[in-house]
Amino acid sequence: MTSRDSLATGQRSLGDPSVRFPLWPPLTAGCPVTSNDSVSYPVEVDYAYDKVPAGLFTTAPGQPRGHERWAPLLPPLHAPGLGEGGTPLVPLGEGLWIKDESRNPTWSHKDRINRVTVSAAVGAGAEGIVVASSGNHGASAAAYAARAGLRCVVLSSAGTPPAVDAFLRAYGAVVLPVPSDARWPLLRRIAERFGYHPVSNVTPTHTGHAFGPEGYKTLAYEIHAELGVPAAVFLPTGYGELLFGVWKGFAELVALGVADRVPRLYSCEPAAGGPLAAALRDGLPAATVPVGETAAYAIGSSVGGYRGTLAVRESGGAALLVSDAEMSAARAELAGAGLWAELSAAAGLAGYRQRGGQASAEGPVVCVSTSSGFKDRDLLVGGGSAEVDPEDWAEVERRVERG
Repeated sequence: MTSRDSLATGQRSLGDPSVRFPLWPPLTAGCPVTSNDSVSYPVEVDYAYDKVPAGLFTTAPGQPRGHERWAPLLPPLHAPGLGEGGTPLVPLGEGLWIKDESRNPTWSHKDRINRVTVSAAVGAGAEGIVVASSGNHGASAAAYAARAGLRCVVLSSAGTPPAVDAFLRAYGAVVLPVPSDARWPLLRRIAERFGYHPVSNVTPTHTGHAFGPEGYKTLAYEIHAELGVPAAVFLPTGYGELLFGVWKGFAELVALGVADRVPRLYSCEPAAGGPLAAALRDGLPAATVPVGETAAYAIGSSVGGYRGTLAVRESGGAALLVSDAEMSAARAELAGAGLWAELSAAAGLAGYRQRGGQASAEGPVVCVSTSSGFKDRDLLVGGGSAEVDPEDWAEVERRVERG
């Protein structure tokens, strides 16, 4: 075996880990055995952990970049990559670090998941993929589909951000804007009719793609390689896949004897919704809630999933609800430090500030910033800066002093 061979052995239910399935085909609609009318249980990928190559988690010259570095603990990477991962940890005050996911190929954390889901589509022999998204997920899926030579259908909705629309058109995706509540039934129909591989959720409560969150584990591996185990990680949260991936990555490090504990994980959802917070409050595996007005469109989810519930509970963390005002303040703080984040991406820092924002005696704290400010819907609101006459010194002086 080489360091680039996958050690994935099969799939198993998160609802009942004793329920197992072969690795192929990927279960894109959750566990068919443990799911019921009220909750859809996801599956996860299992590995031959006893065969993990020695030195996988040590830093050495010449290691491959992107998911290839962590290939033994990922599903088979049948699709070519774009150099996803390897994003920087940027210090922001004493003991606080920002994991800046905007440095990924399509400017968001979704590249980590789509390298894996598009690989699943290639491995399953699909000619294309279909995704329901008006944001980062669709842009990223389109890029990786183009890279792999697959067709891509994106079911978007009104208000797609300008940058995302530009991504989709550049990559040659078929974009079908439809009402939001029509996207998932249409996704299922396209998948059935054309045989396209669905790379976003198709179930009543969120399960998502069986292989996808495995790509998010690499965040945990990278954080550990630079900082060890932080005291806590604060994460913007929609469906909870990122949260679960980071939890599982650290849990694997503990199981392999590389780390001694899992950090506390804090989910940071818009206060206008918060299905994960509702599930934990009510003792449910997953919940569905109404969503009010929020500019954090990327994480304004009405539907939660069991993955997020499991990650928060097992890590000893908490589910936080942050307001648009708190996210706006966090976005401004990041911009003041040279990091331009989407409003949704600033939810992690907003949650940290809400909790008091103090350095932890237990170790560093990491806030994940998931995507670039280019992805916001209000990018062009208000127009650009007004031109100034260079000979009008009074106006130059006034604008310089005003800031």
